[in-house]
Amino acid sequence: MIFIAVRFTVRPEYADQWLTLVGDFTRATRAEPGNLFFDWSRDTEDPHRFVLLEAFADADAGAAHVGSAHFAAGLEAMAGAVATTPEIINVDLPGRTGWDAMAELTPRA
Repeated sequence: MIFIAVRFTVRPEYADQWLTLVGDFTRATRAEPGNLFFDWSRDTEDPHRFVLLEAFADADAGAAHVGSAHFAAGLEAMAGAVATTPEIINVDLPGRTGWDAMAELTPRA
């Protein structure tokens, strides 16, 4: 599994419309055969910061994503809205296929 975390700081005037701006990109990526998840979150302390957690089945799926037309279109849509260059963590986790259950916390009955 290829796991990627990207932190985006957006211009104040785009913060409230960011998820709409990346909506087509998000839907197209989630529909890719090798996509495992593609989830956005908004920072609770900085309303101009968004975090994207995404994963792909393997390096080939990740390469197909980066080579897609919707990836290029997504970057084009985001370029005018970001305030700084996004920060990224990209790691290969061989043998993993997604999320695991957290051992330290379970719901009370």
